[in-house]
Amino acid sequence: MKDKRTYTHLKEHGEDMTHENESKTNLSEDRGPADLTLLIEMHKKEIWDWKQKESEWIKTENQLSGTKKIIDELSAKLIDQVRIIAELEKEIERLVAENKK
Repeated sequence: MKDKRTYTHLKEHGEDMTHENESKTNLSEDRGPADLTLLIEMHKKEIWDWKQKESEWIKTENQLSGTKKIIDELSAKLIDQVRIIAELEKEIERLVAENKK
C-alpha cells in the first residue's frame, strides 16, 4: 500500500493533496470522564437536544392552537346556520298557516 497518493490522471494536477499528509488526533480518547472540556461538550449537546425538543413542542402547540381556532370558527358558522334554518322553518310554518286561512 502506498503511503502517499500520487497523481494518476492529468486533471488531478489542480487538486490539493496536502491534507492527506496531515495527522489527525482523536481528542476524546485522551480525555477522561472528569475532563472539563469533555463535560462542556456533553452539556452543549444536551442543551442542543433539549432545544430541538422544545422547538418541536412549540411547533406542535402552534398547530394545535391553529386547529382549535379553525374548529371554533367552523362551529360558530354551523351554529349560525342552524339558527337561520330554525328561523326559516318558523317563517315557512307561519306562511303555511297564513295560506290556510
